[in-house]
Amino acid sequence: MKTFIALEEFAKLILCYILSLYLGYAWWVYLVLLLAPDLSMLGYLLNNKTGALLYNLFHHQGIAIVVGLAGLLLASQEWMLAGLVLFGHSGMDRTLGYGLKYPDHFKHTHLGWIGKADKVV
Repeated sequence: MKTFIALEEFAKLILCYILSLYLGYAWWVYLVLLLAPDLSMLGYLLNNKTGALLYNLFHHQGIAIVVGLAGLLLASQEWMLAGLVLFGHSGMDRTLGYGLKYPDHFKHTHLGWIGKADKVV
């Protein structure tokens, strides 16, 4: 089942890339911006709770859809691209097993613990 879900998330990433091309952006623009949502991890410099909140804000697929739809309603290609980047990035992360974060530890996600089976709390 994990492989099946990972393939589904990977399909979201590819779809977002294709839609960015459809918007008229050069092939490399999406790829350059793809890691931008990970800047939200800087919140972990403050503490786990702030880090998880910021990380989840920039990795929540529902928020990505709202951003993209706002771009559609405002006829803003930049906002549409931002939504695609957020949505595609979350798909990429979930393909690799990284999920939304719990506030207790960076490695504790809604998909389980990242890394070795031994849990650090």
